[in-house]
Amino acid sequence: MSNNPTQKEFNMNLQYILKALVNLMLAVVGFLLGLRFILKLFGANTNNNFVNWVYENSSEILGPFRNIFPSANLDGFVIEFSTIFALIVYGLIGMFAFYVIEILTPKSTKKRR
Repeated sequence: MSNNPTQKEFNMNLQYILKALVNLMLAVVGFLLGLRFILKLFGANTNNNFVNWVYENSSEILGPFRNIFPSANLDGFVIEFSTIFALIVYGLIGMFAFYVIEILTPKSTKKRR
């Protein structure tokens, strides 16, 4: 077997790398939005540096979905429905990205164990 990767190996590596990048982006977005949701839910102190950092960094991600739905305040617990909606939409975008990666990169004929 030669040391040069074949086209199939290249496509498999490309598919793996692209899926890993999508997974990484989804993990970061999901982590930030999930953390934001929990901090808002329990009324975290916005004067705390960590809380402020989470709100600032998740603000850009939440931007397109901000104020789509009103937030609910239930006995001091704030439920930010726009954050939940953003998590769902970003998850769907990730699934679509996986679908596109599957279509654009040819499948290997080898069976995996």
